[in-house]
Amino acid sequence: MLPFNIGFGEMALIGIVAVMLFGSRLPEVAGQLGKSYQQFRKGLDEIKSNIKTDVDLDVTSTLNRLPDYSEERQDDYDAPSSPVFDAPEEEE
Repeated sequence: MLPFNIGFGEMALIGIVAVMLFGSRLPEVAGQLGKSYQQFRKGLDEIKSNIKTDVDLDVTSTLNRLPDYSEERQDDYDAPSSPVFDAPEEEE
């Protein structure tokens, strides 16, 4: 099964139309189409690579800006405190 659910009959019809349109130039046209597709894929891969590099650099720069919470700095840590509730005294 081919992509887009194109069967053998449809492929044969496309081939016949291509031969009628391009005739003896069909190999040249097919070669040009292949080269164009190759350039398109190369450009698309380059864009994906640039985006991935930019995202990796952004994550790295964000990680470099985070504070250092190594073990040496753990003694600088103040435990959070909350107010203590004192019950009111009972009056008799």
